[in-house]
Formats: sequence, C-alpha cells, structure tokens
Amino acid sequence: MTTIALFGAGGKMGVRLSKNLQGSPYRVRHVEPGAAGRKRLQDELGIACVDADSAVDGAEVVILAVPDTLIGKLAHDLSPRLKAGTMVMTLDAAAPFAGHLPARDDLVYFVAHPCHPTIFSPE
Repeated sequence: MTTIALFGAGGKMGVRLSKNLQGSPYRVRHVEPGAAGRKRLQDELGIACVDADSAVDGAEVVILAVPDTLIGKLAHDLSPRLKAGTMVMTLDAAAPFAGHLPARDDLVYFVAHPCHPTIFSPE
C-alpha cells in the first residue's frame, strides 16, 4: 500500500485532498500545524493529524498543500528525511519553476494545481 504524507492537510486544498483520499487504497498521514486546521479535519472528516517526522517515515509520496511561500522552505526541511525515490508533489507551479525545491536527483517532483494555467505553453 502506498503511503502519502499530506502537509497542510487542514487548509483549503488540504481538506479537499483529504476528503478525496478518504476511502482510497492509500495510507494517508495528515500533517497540519494550525489548531484551526486540525480541528477542521477532526470535525469535518474525523481525521487526526500526526507530526512531520511520523508522516514522512517510509512515505512514498509527500504532498505539499501549503501556502506557495512555504513550499521551498518546507521542501528543504523535509528533503534530508526523504528516502530515494520519494515523489514530492506541490500544488503550485511557481516554486519549482523558480528553483525553490532542493536539488536531489533521487527524488521525483510532480507539480499540479487545478487553478493555475500552464507555465510551459508557447503563449
């Protein structure tokens, strides 16, 4: 079973992802530093959060559903704790495009956001 560490799980996009991942074949470890976000997850979805170290321990996928300005810092903080082959997914195309993600050839980066236009189009 694939293990996902979902950072920012109690925020706007994090709750959407948490809701969509409920009942999926994935094991999801939810991380939310804010008390309001933790309460929202518990009240709306019955989900309890874990600390960052527990979340990334053995995770194959790390989703950074955090504010755009935190993606680079969080990715750099987590990078030394991620095993080779881990997929790091961000929900903002600007951070990786600007070079804010740690350079590790053994990590896989995936970028997607439903509200952002493509940054790679010829327009």
